[in-house]
Amino acid sequence: MVYENDDLACLLDIAPLNEGHLLILPKKHFHDLDELDEHTAMSVMSVSALLSKVLKEVFQPDGITILQNGGKFNDLGHYHMHVFPRYETDGFAWVEPTGAANHSGRLEETKVRIASCLNAKP
Repeated sequence: MVYENDDLACLLDIAPLNEGHLLILPKKHFHDLDELDEHTAMSVMSVSALLSKVLKEVFQPDGITILQNGGKFNDLGHYHMHVFPRYETDGFAWVEPTGAANHSGRLEETKVRIASCLNAKP
């Protein structure tokens, strides 16, 4: 455990992408981001900013990555956010979609679909 408050526990990832790879876990059970109550969501974001500052000071990285994996990609079965230092040479990469998976030609249609759903929400 590297940090703890009433709402969250923060610990080192057991399979770090880089030294200092941290996980932020709510003490109350949630599975996905959209299940978080507003208080917990704000606490997660506040602590992610604090930990980012600490990682920058301790490791002097080229940047910080903050991410979470939801649905079937949530390998813990409990909501958690990753915060870890990044370096230009670390090999961690965002892979751009190609071929049929590349939906850049459908941006207007995608915008309409999302906006329609948002407008239907109370």
